[in-house]
Amino acid sequence: MKWEQVFSHTFQAIRKRLYEESFTLYHPRSMVNSSLSIQSQFCQAILNMGYLTFEQLLDAVLRYRLGASKSGGVIFWQVDHEGRIHDGKIMYYHPDCHRNKERPPTWVSYLLAKRQGRTTDQNSTSHCLFGLHQLLGPRFSLREEERPVAIVEAEKTAVILSGHYPQYIWLATGGLGELQVNKFRPLRGRKVVLFPDTDPEGKTFARWYDIAQQVMAEPFWEDSPPIRVSPVLELHATEEQKRGKIDLVDFVFKL
Repeated sequence: MKWEQVFSHTFQAIRKRLYEESFTLYHPRSMVNSSLSIQSQFCQAILNMGYLTFEQLLDAVLRYRLGASKSGGVIFWQVDHEGRIHDGKIMYYHPDCHRNKERPPTWVSYLLAKRQGRTTDQNSTSHCLFGLHQLLGPRFSLREEERPVAIVEAEKTAVILSGHYPQYIWLATGGLGELQVNKFRPLRGRKVVLFPDTDPEGKTFARWYDIAQQVMAEPFWEDSPPIRVSPVLELHATEEQKRGKIDLVDFVFKL
């Protein structure tokens, strides 16, 4: 199904669907729900490229609370396991679903501060893992605590793979350096699998493996299951793919 065929599915339709959900994560007039939309460049690209069906996309928009800026960027809201909004990252994508690197990511907090005439560092806010609010399991109809957590680097990867591998709760760091020990605290007691990107020297895998070891050595991780670091890309990606520094969604869809 092409994007033009479902363009009539407006924010009003999504909001109606949201009201019908058994649990509304935020007040409908909150900034997160006000931005809720399938009309970002990112959502259009996912649909047109066939990475998700419309139903899968709609489910992902509602689950991750994906927003859209007035200029067509997708808003990846960072909301923690207690429902607190940390920030929103606005990103832009080409029709082939690759990121538009000519338009660097922008944080909602930065834009709000700029609008009020204040200056702020875009990296000054306290970030959390993208999708972390899904761990509010007891309020959902499914027993989320029974599903293992899968962590990838890119928000795009988490969104797409969540539609194909629902046996995991998919989270994203939002950047190579954003996998940090303190961000694992809300995950204690859960089964966690890391899926690092690949590169010719295996540096990303080694870095994520080291962080996993650091987390398991922390007192807060005591009695939690061991953290697995998946070697799937290191073992099965071709040399060309490693030079391209692909991630799991690139490997699955042979991008």
